Amino acid sequence: MSFGETPVTIIGNLAAEPELKFTDSGQALAKFTVASTPRSFDKDSGQWKDGTSTFFRCAAWRSLAEHVAESLTKGARVVLSGRIRQHNWQTEQGENRSMLAVEVDDIGASLRFTTVAINGKTGDKPDASGDPWNTDGNTAKPPF
Repeated sequence: MSFGETPVTIIGNLAAEPELKFTDSGQALAKFTVASTPRSFDKDSGQWKDGTSTFFRCAAWRSLAEHVAESLTKGARVVLSGRIRQHNWQTEQGENRSMLAVEVDDIGASLRFTTVAINGKTGDKPDASGDPWNTDGNTAKPPF
């Protein structure tokens, strides 16, 4: 992440199926919307009350885009981290427009209310040996 970027973590539900596209150069792009709705407990009524939902337009690139499209569906509860980006454009009538969107760095299913099964695909491994601690036979355990 570059200096001055605005990092965010969002927990919410996919508002629709992710839309997978490919650029002219062949890069995968998944676009999707995450809805986040705050809840509070009303002591007077003894009920949970939903607040106003916020909808975040999100984009994921390359292999992450393909994994999102293959793994997540409308309604899935997710936890994502990324960066806020501002997009500016001009309409055909010459009006200036802008919008904020989230460029997703990482995303996963939330396990708070459900379980998921991992299908064994590991994707891009940072260490080709498959050893996440890169111990090269060293049996010492991590310090935590």
